[in-house]
Amino acid sequence: MFRSRLTLLILALITLGVASAADAVEIGGLLLAQSSTIVRGAGFYLNLFKFIPVLLIYILWTRTTYWVDDDCKDLGNLKFETWNSIMLGTGLLGFAMVWLIPLYIVGLLLLLLLDFGPLFYYIVQRNATVPDDRKVLTAYHLGEVANSVMNKVGMRGIFNRSDDGMDKTGPPIVFMGKSQGKIDPTGVQKAEESQFYMSAKELVYDAVLRRATDIHLEPTEEQLSVRYRIDGILHAAEPFDRQTGTAVVNIFKVLSAMDISEKRKPQDGSFGAKLEGREIDFRVATSGSKSGEKLVMRILDNAASVAKIDEVGVRPKMAAEIRSLVTQPHGMFLCCGPTGAGKSTTLYACLREIDRFQRNIITVEDPIEYHVDGITQIEINTKAGQTFSTSLRSILRQDPDVIMIGEIRDQETATIACQAATTGHMVFSTVHANDTVTALFRLLDLGVEPFMIASALTAVLGQRLVRCLCETCKEPYKPKPEFLQKANLPVDKVDVFYRPPEEPEQVCPTCGGTGYQGRTGIFELLVLSEPMRDMIRENPSINAIKAEARKNGMIYLQEDGLRQVIQGKTSIKELLRVVK
Repeated sequence: MFRSRLTLLILALITLGVASAADAVEIGGLLLAQSSTIVRGAGFYLNLFKFIPVLLIYILWTRTTYWVDDDCKDLGNLKFETWNSIMLGTGLLGFAMVWLIPLYIVGLLLLLLLDFGPLFYYIVQRNATVPDDRKVLTAYHLGEVANSVMNKVGMRGIFNRSDDGMDKTGPPIVFMGKSQGKIDPTGVQKAEESQFYMSAKELVYDAVLRRATDIHLEPTEEQLSVRYRIDGILHAAEPFDRQTGTAVVNIFKVLSAMDISEKRKPQDGSFGAKLEGREIDFRVATSGSKSGEKLVMRILDNAASVAKIDEVGVRPKMAAEIRSLVTQPHGMFLCCGPTGAGKSTTLYACLREIDRFQRNIITVEDPIEYHVDGITQIEINTKAGQTFSTSLRSILRQDPDVIMIGEIRDQETATIACQAATTGHMVFSTVHANDTVTALFRLLDLGVEPFMIASALTAVLGQRLVRCLCETCKEPYKPKPEFLQKANLPVDKVDVFYRPPEEPEQVCPTCGGTGYQGRTGIFELLVLSEPMRDMIRENPSINAIKAEARKNGMIYLQEDGLRQVIQGKTSIKELLRVVK
């Protein structure tokens, strides 16, 4: 038997070209000589207890290698050629060690180290560049895997659940009812009964991770499109089919205590959520359309801290001037700009400059965007008949030092605010206007007397929000001299501007390929001088007031925006998008 096998081995070596005929015969002679001294009986010489672990490791290695390849291509920001080479090379080296090293345990340990060491290092690298819901081998991810296995065998998952027993499968976000900090069992439990409840959680979780401020659910004939407003720009997300989309809209309506049977009349409501210790409020508004019911949610993060004046983009000289204005004992400080320009954030930054422990500060807002200790905050409730004007009348009887009005919308509110400013109170408010001078005439259009505006108003701050360039991927370029001359910039002193990459080699993990990350403000400050007050009382004229403001050194929005462009914080294209 041995000799016949030896003959086949010699023929195989000659056929494969591994050895010549003479070498093959010599090898056979050596084996034959050894066989005369080593007596082997009949039997199976493969040790299954040692071979099966190696086989299982091989199967797992091939699966993980394929996963790394697919994951690199899916993320787009990791070089899959490099990782493929590392995974393949170390894996083959590990299997070679098993056969070459006489000690089986040592070879097996080296195999595990070489096969799965690079894998865990890759996971660490990719988890640092992806949102929390896409991270792997985390406690949450392992719990989700365990829940999936339990569900497949007919058991209910027990992992990723809160202390009170509420289901937390899916993204780690817990919906609450309208009461701040308190779970509404009826609304939440009713929403959890829907089979599409997980889709609603994933939608909100994804929006929060992507820093969205609004979620738009817009129906079409075939689907429900989803868009997030991120840094002031709407970005499309994965849409829902009509059945799933309708169910998701109904879930948010149930959480907001709305009537799900009413789909034509506009409705509004609110609900809360908890995400990793953060409390988030959602303001929900619906309206009927030709294709169905549209829903928009405003995301208000209660964990967001109130910024300082210096942190919102105000240049140092203007910041010092604003501090002196807002700390005066009386007067009215207005902040103007379009919706979403950050006016409320700026007013809260101004309130932060005031000692709220020695002065009585009361705010009237719709809704409350920041929760601040030491300040009395009142939220408008139009359904209950509580408006800005009615709230202001009651506030004036509570001995306030500082009053912040969320927005001046009508004549009555504007008149009461001016009266409060002239009777020893410091009033902060916002008004919708394109620039500071237009804001003065907006008050006149509301019906406020010119002499009252001239006596009450201290200053108007106009602002816009521009997106900041991503520090990771922004690229420099030389601006054209013609543009610099047109913008009244010195051609010899401005070397480069910055812009998003026009042809990126790969998707930037920091900004997600948009080229922008976060926003900052551009401002113009109009401080009323005595000649301006006389102009307002006698014959208000836009051109005359602008000329006087310019004489006093006011810098326009465009000029302040160019300062941000020169500093490399934003691009000229973004500035022209916001201010024309």
